[in-house]
Amino acid sequence: MIARAASRGTLPPSLIFAGPEGVGKRMTAVALAQVMNCLEPGKFDGLDACGACASCKRIARGVHADVLQLEPGDTGAIKIDQVREAIERSAYRPFEGRRRVVIVNAADALNAEAQNALLKTLEEPPSASTFVLVTSRPDMLLPTVLSRCQRLRFGRLSPGEVAALLIRDHEYPDGDAHAAASLSDGSIGRALQGATDEFVVAREAAVDLLDAVASSTDPWRRLGGAKALAGSARGGSSDREQLARRLYALSSIIRDLGALLSRADERCLANADLRTRLERLLRSFDGDRALRAFSAIDRALAALDRNASPKIVADWLAFQI
Repeated sequence: MIARAASRGTLPPSLIFAGPEGVGKRMTAVALAQVMNCLEPGKFDGLDACGACASCKRIARGVHADVLQLEPGDTGAIKIDQVREAIERSAYRPFEGRRRVVIVNAADALNAEAQNALLKTLEEPPSASTFVLVTSRPDMLLPTVLSRCQRLRFGRLSPGEVAALLIRDHEYPDGDAHAAASLSDGSIGRALQGATDEFVVAREAAVDLLDAVASSTDPWRRLGGAKALAGSARGGSSDREQLARRLYALSSIIRDLGALLSRADERCLANADLRTRLERLLRSFDGDRALRAFSAIDRALAALDRNASPKIVADWLAFQI
């Protein structure tokens, strides 16, 4: 949609890209700047930038004369001096490209003075300039700023999409990619920030617990599953974080069981690579049990937030699922 509007010259001059962190808003803003300034536009699919010409490469590196990116400074804010410089540069005709593009990353970091300085320019941008405000917290922007920009909403990626991107662009092994995707909450950025080994271990511990409690009421077996879930937890903050990670993995797996029970589209599964093990668990989990388990995990996470002992939380949960 954005590429078509840019090619037809109908793209609004002031845009807000709003959505969760790590879903590609900033990458899309950079791609838009490339579309507008590519030396061989439409070379591959008729709409997109080629990505290979000198202009596209300079934009990707952040060194193109006509594409300016504003970032929060050391204080975490984007100050009025940065905005004034961008406004001044946008008033001139493009130096080497067809259009100047100003990308304001983390636009919610603009302080009130900086936002007010932008108002007139957003309302009446120079004819050869486009402003793109990228934010995961659009409500932090002034209403007057919001009213002067066309907002494009970005959603979370599906777990399958996150896994595919990790495999294609970051050379993740298949199992590691799905483990990271299952705990990413639809954010490729969050998946990349985590330690993949920890994701893998967390998910394996979660499945082991479900295997232990699925068809057995033996308390010792349940306590063994709880011990595997808690790992070496002794009550420290790192142990609390480790158990929380494993509880999120457990929640993801229970959600997938619910999806399979309701015959939902398999593409929505966060742990599609564990399909065989999930189907085996379905023999012991009906909809009511899956719902009770999901609720118990939420209560366990809340207890961890209140500084409950990780070991006690894991033991309690093993008798609730």
